[in-house]
Amino acid sequence: MSNALQRELPEAVVTVEIVDALEGGDMNDLCDATRAAIDENAGFGWLVTPGHDRLERYWQGVLVVPERSLLVARLDGVICGAVQLVEPTRHNEAQSFAATLLAIFVAPWARGHGAGRSMVEMAEKLAVERGFGTLNLDIRENQLSAISLYESLGFTRWGTNPHYARVDGKVLAGHYYSKVVNIAALSEERDAPNLQRVIFGDG
Repeated sequence: MSNALQRELPEAVVTVEIVDALEGGDMNDLCDATRAAIDENAGFGWLVTPGHDRLERYWQGVLVVPERSLLVARLDGVICGAVQLVEPTRHNEAQSFAATLLAIFVAPWARGHGAGRSMVEMAEKLAVERGFGTLNLDIRENQLSAISLYESLGFTRWGTNPHYARVDGKVLAGHYYSKVVNIAALSEERDAPNLQRVIFGDG
């Protein structure tokens, strides 16, 4: 192609936001992204891709759990992935400093733009703002790209369960990771502030 015909395409825009409601197109986009990730065995937990109605009920359920915050990534405005920040229940005082990242995924068509990294970084910021000291997560051994991402972000593998999951008749190991995000919070009583909806971009 000659230089005269070459055109520079605009870079895709990734944003991440906390959501407390999903309606219309956003719910459809989230369900479609979830199905695409499950179809590629992206470690979401399902082995057989559920139908749209079941997925919609699942996400509606996530939104009403007090200890869960749903963060979604958008690629050029379309939801392409999600992560849940799970806080310990109020009676779990011994682990009140630790939050968990759950069900992190990015649809295959949206990968390569930093959406996964942006979601984890925003979840970390949110955890710090809410007074948590550590973030925990676990992942199947065959999710190599995700493992590489977490380790590049400073998560440390502290253990492995050799019988973590069974996929297509094969038992897979799972790895457990943790990251100290605010060392002062490990020795202080957590006092979570009231947060407004926040939007972060990856640029």
